[in-house]
Amino acid sequence: MKIHKIALLTLITLLITIGQAPINHSAIVGITQVLAQNPSAQKAEADRLFNQGKQQYQTSQFEAALRSWQQALIIYREIKDRKSEENALGNLGNAYLYLGNYKKAIDHFQHILAIAQQIKDRQGEGNALGGIGLAYLYLGDYKKTIDYFQQNLAIAQQIKDRQGEGNALGNLGIAYSVLGEYPKAIDYHQQHLAITREMKDRQGESNALGNLGIAYRELGGYKKAIEYQQQSLEIAREIKDRFGEGGTLGSIGIAYYFLGDYKKAIDYYQQSLAILREIKNRQGEGLTLGNIGSAYNTLGDYKTAIDYHEQHLAIAREIQDRNGEGSSLQNLGLTFYKQGNLLAAEKTLYEGITVVESLRDKKLADTDKISLFDAQSTIYRDLQKVLIAQNKTDAALEIAERGRARAFVELLASRVSTNNKQAYKSPQPPTISEIKQIAQQQNATLVQYSIIYDDFKVTGKEQTKESDLYIWVVKPTGEVTFRKVDIKPLWQKDNTTLDKLVTQGRLGIGVVRGGRAGGIIATQNPDAANVKKPLQKLHDILIKDIADLLPKNPNERVIFIPQSSLFLAPFPALRDEQGKYLIEKHTILTAPAIQVLDFTHQLGAGRQTNYNNALIVGNPTMPVVSTEPGKSATRLDPLPGAELEAKTIAKMLKTQAILGKDATKANILQRLSSVDVIHLATHGWADDNRGLGSWIAFAPSLNDDGLLTAEEILDLKLKAQLVVLSACETGKGKLSGDGVIGLSRSLISAGVPSVLVSLWQVADEPTQYLMVEFYKSLQTQPDKALALRQAMLKTKEKFPNPVNWAAFTLIGER
Repeated sequence: MKIHKIALLTLITLLITIGQAPINHSAIVGITQVLAQNPSAQKAEADRLFNQGKQQYQTSQFEAALRSWQQALIIYREIKDRKSEENALGNLGNAYLYLGNYKKAIDHFQHILAIAQQIKDRQGEGNALGGIGLAYLYLGDYKKTIDYFQQNLAIAQQIKDRQGEGNALGNLGIAYSVLGEYPKAIDYHQQHLAITREMKDRQGESNALGNLGIAYRELGGYKKAIEYQQQSLEIAREIKDRFGEGGTLGSIGIAYYFLGDYKKAIDYYQQSLAILREIKNRQGEGLTLGNIGSAYNTLGDYKTAIDYHEQHLAIAREIQDRNGEGSSLQNLGLTFYKQGNLLAAEKTLYEGITVVESLRDKKLADTDKISLFDAQSTIYRDLQKVLIAQNKTDAALEIAERGRARAFVELLASRVSTNNKQAYKSPQPPTISEIKQIAQQQNATLVQYSIIYDDFKVTGKEQTKESDLYIWVVKPTGEVTFRKVDIKPLWQKDNTTLDKLVTQGRLGIGVVRGGRAGGIIATQNPDAANVKKPLQKLHDILIKDIADLLPKNPNERVIFIPQSSLFLAPFPALRDEQGKYLIEKHTILTAPAIQVLDFTHQLGAGRQTNYNNALIVGNPTMPVVSTEPGKSATRLDPLPGAELEAKTIAKMLKTQAILGKDATKANILQRLSSVDVIHLATHGWADDNRGLGSWIAFAPSLNDDGLLTAEEILDLKLKAQLVVLSACETGKGKLSGDGVIGLSRSLISAGVPSVLVSLWQVADEPTQYLMVEFYKSLQTQPDKALALRQAMLKTKEKFPNPVNWAAFTLIGER
């Protein structure tokens, strides 16, 4: 059940500027006589009306405040008091914000902005930008929201406006909370809180505390959230801030909901609802109605829950709150599902997906798109459950594909359109017919996984737990088969999860920090007898129920499309009941989504790989880096095996390896864009937190630290058909609904159709052996996936432990 996270938006006291914003002409009635007075008397009357409006606004009499400010505005314009005119316009814009008339608010703020820039009123300009940002936040246009808030912050810092700086920081924190980037949100809110306390701004302090509580709640710190929010509530009541009081009561209710105290949650929600209705906060009213509905849903009272969700939906549509509309449709659909009304659930969830997808702006930064997609991912899982309950397995596969790797697909579509010199067209999710065509195009069996969660009562508290694993097998003939694996026993009986099982499998074969990530050689697991246990358990879950559908010819390709932690699963090393490894039976590739395969195919279409036009790098003079936060930087250890590997492969490909001090980042960057094959044998590191900070190490120079990051690669344009990252953890990164955010994703986005990367830290000697065998195989046949399989089997003969041969995975084209 989706709970609505009510943010306590930082109120901006807009001392801003002017312009010909729309006027309520009925406000002219009653002030005609005032306009006939002398300017001094007119100014006094306008100031009285302005202050009256402030008092009305502070006591939440928004409609009355609007009338007072509109009357004051007319007088200020008549006497050409520009500064007072901007103040009135700003406060009108603020009032329209909290009445839910966002487009009218934007219109006021845009007029103010133009005048502020004209008369060089920097503070007014900054506040206007902040007001526009808030309006776009409510409208769900997050790219514009962040742009306007950042401009606001820059101006406030430039003119040393501490109050404005604090407001901008707080609003940026709210924007990043909406995008699901909670650590970043907490950082902004902490900065805001410090400024409010420095300024003795009790209103701002209350808002900052409340927003910190919200961010900690989203990270699961419910008791800490309640502590922050109780402090916020105390201040709100002290200063008679009814808006803040209502929002904070709702936030405390949410925390109690997640703690399992549903009746206490409903009590706080009802207190919040009464205040929000009193002050005519329509968005807050709608969100709170939705939260009450969610609480009744959890208690099993579906009829009451549906009534509250429908009230929320009506308000969201009335005020054009698209984010609220999407979440209310999701909650309504899920309640229909629990009630057993599957057709109503399906219809409602499809409507909800249409709404949430309308919130996605193609101009958003890639990282912000990923965060937004992750925040929206649950509605796709909910609809899959509803469709599978009706045995609509093909439609469920379309939804599973529609809900993954969308930012990646957009990056690839942009790259393909650039390469083909065509206008960019936003890619549509594939239909079942197009999915079958992709399997035929790849001449491979596609295996797509979808981890399904559900709500369960655990020790009297509702918790979201793993429920089922959905698996679709798409054969190159076009045949699509669905299988479902019950994974509830993992947490019900084995006290584990799929994520933990993947970790156990990796640890079982000896995956440790080291190898080509910091000079520590990966160790053999002394408990070799137990190595097969987690690997066999993973095989039972991921492969056993579909084994009869996979090709019998080991040279025929199987492309796995994992999800979440399954991206880190050692597929080649999974073992069946007879102890046979999966790589012994199948040729294996991976991809983050079926549609990604279509684009990697387009990237490689019509291009021949000239293996003699290769860039081979090995064992650069290592840079000084820190691979752990808080640890001092040290020089990475040299890799003599990587140097031998590079020399051997360079000889095979009739080129010269770049080694040692010659392998500078600057030198490599100059050559990357002109070669067909790139092989980098060096240290690598995966950024599990942000993804884009993942790096490959080269020799440093005066102008750089020697680290080529995933973020930098994203901006490159490469013609290479194959990139091999013969380094540690180059296939890892930040796990998201967009796949693994890291080096492999950046390389494919830069135009490379095939990328070979590692899932853990690999030891120097077996890696060198495997890579040489890989290129030997490529000299006899062009299939990269088949070459990798043959190299793994050869390496397995010499180094039997899977830690030495199962780390590498081929992503993209064969």
